[in-house]
Amino acid sequence: MTHPIAATPERGSGGDSSNEIANSIAEAIAARQLPPGTKLREEALGRLYSVSRTKIRAALLILSKDKLIQIVPDKGAFVSQPSETESREIFAARRIIEAALAREFVAKARPADYKALEKHLKAERAALAQVNTKVRSQLLGDFHVMLAEVVGNHVLKEIVHELVGRSSLITMLYQSDRDAVCSSDEHAAFLEAAKAGDADKAASLMLHHLSHVEAALRFDGSVSEGKRDLVTALLM
Repeated sequence: MTHPIAATPERGSGGDSSNEIANSIAEAIAARQLPPGTKLREEALGRLYSVSRTKIRAALLILSKDKLIQIVPDKGAFVSQPSETESREIFAARRIIEAALAREFVAKARPADYKALEKHLKAERAALAQVNTKVRSQLLGDFHVMLAEVVGNHVLKEIVHELVGRSSLITMLYQSDRDAVCSSDEHAAFLEAAKAGDADKAASLMLHHLSHVEAALRFDGSVSEGKRDLVTALLM
């Protein structure tokens, strides 16, 4: 079990695994305690968690694989900072791909698929109610991957999975809680149209949804509302 992210070195037990430390840092990024671009100093993290730098490096490698941080040779590790241009290009690509995906989904989805997606919507709502930014971003993205799984095109699924993964990081960093609720509502509206067999409406709703998510992103730091106590600890 991880100790609170704002724990002082005296509180650290030194028993945390690299996975636990990675999860703790990921939660801090999701809670916006660590804004995009923040440098993650190994020695400061070692003091914070009362562990060796070897264990911290292993935790940072895990976060790097999840694209939550970037490790720059000779400079260190930094919280990922997707640019506005990159973010907009990702959503443009998603609109092209997922409008067609929506139509394919309507053609191929079966009652069991709708049941699974409706169950997924309940999980989204639960994460929103708990204001769990990391989990909600993952679930909101997984909804789209599930649509691709129903369609059954493995190449398409890989492409959607990659784009959604990058989008989830972007929304986790730049989307407000209010806008995340809207995303879940739009997922429900899409399912309703798809279930009715209206492929045109489903595709239109998907385009609207992705455009809405993109338009709601805030790159000016206005959604960075979390406490900055961990940033202070890293500067010590």
